[in-house]
Amino acid sequence: MTRGNQRDRDRERAQARKPNAKGPQDGLTPEQRRERDKKALEEKAAKKAAQAAGGGTSTDNKNKAGGAKK
Repeated sequence: MTRGNQRDRDRERAQARKPNAKGPQDGLTPEQRRERDKKALEEKAAKKAAQAAGGGTSTDNKNKAGGAKK
């Protein structure tokens, strides 16, 4: 083995950089997660509906035409 313990040291360093990283494990049950996601989707849909009813003005400037990038 030519790498010696380099792989183990790299794993330890990676763990040290992310000491509390749980990933998808956020301490919620699947039902709680569904409720949270459902509420977020409802808020997003309401915001989009309000934006459409208000004339469709957007605060997002990415897709607007005109103006050269500097």
